[in-house]
Amino acid sequence: MTYRAPVKEMRFFLRELAAVDEICGAPPFEEASPELVPAILEEAAKLAENVLAPLNGAGEADPPRIVDGQVRETAGFAEAYRQFAEGGWSACSASPRFGGMGLPGSINCAVSEMWAAANLSFSICPILSMGAAEALELHADEELKARYLEQLVSGQWTGTMNLTEPQAGSDLAAIRARAAPAGSHYRIFGQKIFISWGDHAMAENIVHLVLARIEGAPDGVHGISLFLVPKFLPNDDNTPGARNDLRPIALEHKLGIHGSATCAMSYGDDGEGAVGYLIGEENKGLSCMFTMMNSARLHVGLEGVGICELACQKALAYAAERVQGRPLGRRDGTIIHHPDVRRMVMLMKSMTAAARAICYAAAGAMDRALVGDAAAKDRFELLVPLAKGWSTEAAQEVASMCLQIHGGMGYVEETGVAQIVRDARITTIYEGTTAIQANDFIGRKVQRDGGAELSRLLHEAGETCAVAAKSERLAAAAGAVRDNLGQAKELLQWLLQESDTTRAAAAVNFLMGCGSLIGGWLLLRSALAAEAAMEQDPRFHQSRIRICNFFAGQALPRAQAHFSAARAAALPDQWLTDMALGV
Repeated sequence: MTYRAPVKEMRFFLRELAAVDEICGAPPFEEASPELVPAILEEAAKLAENVLAPLNGAGEADPPRIVDGQVRETAGFAEAYRQFAEGGWSACSASPRFGGMGLPGSINCAVSEMWAAANLSFSICPILSMGAAEALELHADEELKARYLEQLVSGQWTGTMNLTEPQAGSDLAAIRARAAPAGSHYRIFGQKIFISWGDHAMAENIVHLVLARIEGAPDGVHGISLFLVPKFLPNDDNTPGARNDLRPIALEHKLGIHGSATCAMSYGDDGEGAVGYLIGEENKGLSCMFTMMNSARLHVGLEGVGICELACQKALAYAAERVQGRPLGRRDGTIIHHPDVRRMVMLMKSMTAAARAICYAAAGAMDRALVGDAAAKDRFELLVPLAKGWSTEAAQEVASMCLQIHGGMGYVEETGVAQIVRDARITTIYEGTTAIQANDFIGRKVQRDGGAELSRLLHEAGETCAVAAKSERLAAAAGAVRDNLGQAKELLQWLLQESDTTRAAAAVNFLMGCGSLIGGWLLLRSALAAEAAMEQDPRFHQSRIRICNFFAGQALPRAQAHFSAARAAALPDQWLTDMALGV
């Protein structure tokens, strides 16, 4: 089987959870209309299904390589990228001022999910370009915008994010790359690692956003600046000119996403240094880069959703045709009739739906903030670490269940399931590990406002439960969500009074518990909408209710376990230290 985009479900969640129909037409989304949404999703599905998905296995068989100092991408990727750019997909949510479509970000998130599901390795490149364009639009001066933004938005050029160094993984305070002032620009020296699509020949130029320290800057994160460093220095007419002093020096040999060119990059090897241009203010680079990172974190969450969807489709197709054993109560039949296979398939589908619900709700909040809803910005910031952290952890489990349903056939390469498992693994690490997302959630997002925004969300969830409790179809699910709301509120107040160490120890369990709870609440909201529209499409809307109820019964109980584990968060520090040292 091959990937098929779940357009109807995407459209449903965009309407009911992201409220995209209400956002379309409002500034700055004047170019969008609700009638456009289905057409955009259908066209994106054609590209994902017919162009990107057939190349997914090619990246495994023929990964990128360095030839004469230039990365050569997998055969077929360049043509696919040409079709992607010509279709305007790089420009979805960019400002019309720079050639963008000006669509709500939630629509862009839906199509991004398709790219990730169809071909995760390929999808990483344009998503980074979109993030780079967003960072430039918000923080660069007008001269840089005029020279670089239209090319990024059109897809004529691509963008990257250069943070990590050999001695500095997630600890950006340890960055050593340096920038020397040179008149109207800077000279960049240093090395970066794990740079996704750091080099390729799919586009005319590559715009690297690089974190570095200006000579004499303070130590730590307060001395980091952000620079735009192009692969080729543009001529006056913006055609690529001389090669800048930067190059890929190695390709990482990775567990998964083999089709993605993950480079070690070196700046300044020729002695003069790579020409770079300051973005924003000196020593304020981390705040500028966080614009790109917040967008990237949401899109990595969508990568998790895409992986979940692909794994669901493969598992269901296999289970519907594989004959193995005799199902209980039947003389024959395929394995979909085995109760535990049905349990796994439904758990996969319900977790995928919950992850999609969280990500689309976050994207909708982002859009509402842009149309002037001040409270929506707080909701978006609260949901981003959940969208990234919970959805990518869900992808690990859903991919693993896909392999389990395939049995031994899943463990061999020709089914493609092993690739899904490998590709999924990076998503919990990209743009900050699950623990980093959890500490961001509990520290910056919850503790910062004394739990006010999370309390508002929990109150909204309680109101949803009160309405759903009146429905015969949804009363049990409403009760399950309501029971966990009480535990979440109690745990929130306890955590706010505890030490930073206890909060950090409890953080991952708190995030995972809140993710399960909020996913259950959003599925309950969607099920209420489905019940109200039952006559329009009975089969589809009944499936929304079944998935909600299954999640409430089989996945939501995990929230209680995570909340209980968070309560028991105190760690025996000395014992752990002794154990690590072999004492």
